[in-house]
Amino acid sequence: MTEPVRVPGDEGQRKRRLTVARVREGADYAEVTFYESARFYRLQRSNPAYEIALQRLRAASNAKPLRVRFIAPNSDVIESVRSDE
Repeated sequence: MTEPVRVPGDEGQRKRRLTVARVREGADYAEVTFYESARFYRLQRSNPAYEIALQRLRAASNAKPLRVRFIAPNSDVIESVRSDE
């Protein structure tokens, strides 16, 4: 996986505070929906942090917002997930 080109101002679009509505595992990725967006997002199994991110997403379902980072601005592919704690 190649690193996306970093352009000043992209960070705000790559990182968002989102509240998990639902997590559903599939064969190649977990599909995630957030209350703040109508999009379907993907956490790919090929992501080295897949298990940790999936655990955080499930634990935060319907609770406090998480800091979600995407692989590129306006992407639907989740790169990492962190709690605000």
